[in-house]
Amino acid sequence: MHQQLFEKVDQYITGLFVETDPCLAAIERSIIENDIPSISISPTQGKLLHLLAKLCHAKNILELGTLAGYSTVWMARALPENGHLLTLESNEKHAAVAKENFIRCGLADRITIKTGNAIETLPALVGSKAGPFDMIFIDADKPPYTAYFQWALQVSRPGTLIIADNVIREGKVLDTGDHDERVMGVRRFNDYLSQCKQVTATIFQTVGAKEHDGMAMAIVK
Repeated sequence: MHQQLFEKVDQYITGLFVETDPCLAAIERSIIENDIPSISISPTQGKLLHLLAKLCHAKNILELGTLAGYSTVWMARALPENGHLLTLESNEKHAAVAKENFIRCGLADRITIKTGNAIETLPALVGSKAGPFDMIFIDADKPPYTAYFQWALQVSRPGTLIIADNVIREGKVLDTGDHDERVMGVRRFNDYLSQCKQVTATIFQTVGAKEHDGMAMAIVK
């Protein structure tokens, strides 16, 4: 019953604040048509990322985990005309679908997608002195979340906003006996984040169409 209520409230909020959008609808269809996991953020979460990008006046955004580009488009639309978003995706099929979606949405000139394992791509970014990025969104595979965050810090500046999704896992992070690699990965990350002196951070719970989860938010000192 609670989940049904959460979903209805999410639909209510979406109806109020998220306009019908052919581009985003096309991305959602591409996920189904290409048999891509339906794990994109919700429309209300997309609007939240859009607002956060606006609030931090982001001109340079980094995303870890493109999937079909749903969250990417939400953030890219918040960029100024001279802004740019770099997104990293390990799956070549997902990257190809995302590229088509960026073209369809008229954002191909503002988005660069790099294919490959982020653990290998991120050191190359640091080595090439990429960034600093104004906003970084981490929504990739969960076991290396801590490593992703540590690399993200190296392409940040004071004031950079770093967001990490899916860090509560329906409350499973409370169960120390849960040995699911995704749960253990975000639990390690949460513990690390709480002790990281380089940022001011917190985690807030989320409920809605994507059930019970949470996002970590950190600002680099």
